[in-house]
Order: sequence, then C-alpha cells, then structure tokens
Amino acid sequence: MANKKLIGILTSREGTTFKEPKYFRNLIHQGKKLGASVFLFSHRDVLVKKQRVRGYVPDKHGGWRSKWFRWPDAVIDRCRTRQPGYLSFRRKQHFLYANSIFSNKWNITKYLWTNKTMRKWMPQTEMYSKEALQEYVENFAIVYVKPGNGTGGRSVLKISKGNGGFLLVGRNRNLQRKTWQVTSRDALVERVNLWVDQERIRNGHFMVQQGLDLELLPNRPSDTRLLIQKNQQGQWSVTGLGVRVGLLNSATSNLHNGGKATDFTSFMNNRFGEDKGKKILQECHELAYYTVQKLEEKYGRMLEFGLDIGIDTAGQIWLIEVNPKPGRDIFLGMGKAKLYKKAVRNPLAYAMWLADKEKILRNDK
Repeated sequence: MANKKLIGILTSREGTTFKEPKYFRNLIHQGKKLGASVFLFSHRDVLVKKQRVRGYVPDKHGGWRSKWFRWPDAVIDRCRTRQPGYLSFRRKQHFLYANSIFSNKWNITKYLWTNKTMRKWMPQTEMYSKEALQEYVENFAIVYVKPGNGTGGRSVLKISKGNGGFLLVGRNRNLQRKTWQVTSRDALVERVNLWVDQERIRNGHFMVQQGLDLELLPNRPSDTRLLIQKNQQGQWSVTGLGVRVGLLNSATSNLHNGGKATDFTSFMNNRFGEDKGKKILQECHELAYYTVQKLEEKYGRMLEFGLDIGIDTAGQIWLIEVNPKPGRDIFLGMGKAKLYKKAVRNPLAYAMWLADKEKILRNDK
C-alpha cells in the first residue's frame, strides 16, 4: 500500500475531545472507502523538524487514540476555533493545504460588495454603529444585527417595526432565545448597544443588515443552504441544497435552533409554482458558481462553501452568508443519506486529487 494517500484534518482539540466527532468519524470512514488514511491533528501536534505529526483516530470505545504519522500528502483545514498559535502556524504553509486561510463575514461582505454582479444578490450591510442602526430602522421594516465573526445563528438579533415600537428577537451565544419590546428609538439603540457589548466575540465587529421577508410559511423564517464543493477532478460542483424552516416567530432558521430541513424543489414549487421554482433553482446555482469564483480570486485555493441563500416572498434571491467550513447535516435532516455521504467524501476525493497533481508537478521539475 505504498501509494496509499495520507490526508490530515487540521482542527482544534481539548485533550482528546473534538467538536465535530460524528463528522470526523464519517470522514475517516469515507477515507478508507476511497483508499486513503485520514487522521485528525491540531497545530500543537506537529514536529516540523522531524516531519512527524501526532494524529488521532477512533478507538474501539467511542473515543480517540493518538499515534505518530508521517508528513501527510495533503491537509484539509477544518479548524473552526482559532486557538492560540493556530494562525501563525497556518500561515507558514508547512503542508499542501486543500483550502486557504479565509476571512470573517464582515471582510467577505465588503469584498463581495465591490463587485457589481454580486451586489444584486446582497442585502445592504454596514459595520454596526448607533447612526447606522438608526438609518436602517428608518429605511427597512426588518433589520438584523449580527456578529461579523459569528456562526450557527448565535448572537443574531432581528428587529421588526410594528405596534408603535420595535420587536427584538434573537439568540445569544448560548443559543438562548431572547425577546424585547421597546417603544422608542432611544430605547431601541440602548437595548441593541447592550446586546452588541454582551455578545461580542473576540473583539470582533458587528454588522447591521437590511432585513428580508423570508417567511415563505406564515411566521416562520426560511432560508436555503447550498453546498458547493470541489470534486475528484478539481472542479466546482453543486453537491446539493435544501430549505431550512425555522420555529414559529424565530429570528433564524438554523437546524440546531430547532429549524427543520425540507426538499428544495418541492418546497419552492409548492410556494411559487414549477416554472418559477425552476428559475429560482437555476439562479441559486448561478449565484453559487459566481461567488466561489470571486472568492478564490481573492483568497486562493478553496475546498467547499456553504452558502446561506434567502429567497423572499417575491421570489428574489439574496446571499445572506458564506461559510468556508460548512456543516452538511441538512442532508440527513432531509432523509438523503447518500447525498450526505457524497458531501463528506468530496473534500477527501479532492484532497487526494490535489496530492496527485502536486506529485506530478514535482516530478516534472
């Protein structure tokens, strides 16, 4: 098995605890099916001078055991928590990485907004300030205040006008639901400023964003998660997409906030009719391919993206968020186990293809 590929998954860990154990076990299992060995490691597990890595693989008791590995043929960066030392290690490019260092939501929003084609799909967004908040609640019926470096719907606040005041609905960083009713603009600013101070993540920025009417079902927000990945030929391909429908009167539709996953085509056809549903699907694909092209131009080689797409009550498409290290549980929630396996397998197949390509380039020199 001298030609067997060795793929490392760079992540964060506390002792032998990993934050995505189910996904990582599936990655290692799918790697075996592809003929590769896959292991987990953190930036603290690398002996650069000795070209050795202490990696982790599943044990027989549901935990993880460590062993030493040679230098991996390729590495997938799945580190979603930037522990001390991670960024400086990552910038040194010790390995052949399948994906480049990315940026936070605010920087991504600013960059994409500079592109005229992208702008037609993007809700108006600014860095949070008291003045920006006042301007947005004046101009839009719904406004969102959200962290520029958040994830999973945490710390997102939805502001709606009505009944002589403002209704605020959100989930804090612990995913606890919070609601307030305020009657004046001054009380609104005071309440939101307090939210931003309490929910700030690692001194990051907050954004204020034009809200959208995404209640395609009464009083339930919905959005679409589209997964686009590199395949085993190194080409971008849409793996699949599904609709997430939030709880009654919720601010977001995230699955771990109680949202439910459902089939995209049947949902859109029921809401808009077959012809309109087909056009919406085509435009979602167009948006996805164009977005990843622009992001790779800026940030370098990437592996996969989860795009959160809002489709409003008029059928207009909006890019809400871009996630470079997305989950794929939406496919399990839709009952599409084969699609989930494909979504797990694609990054490994691409990493193996990349390792082969790099080897050929080295041999040609």
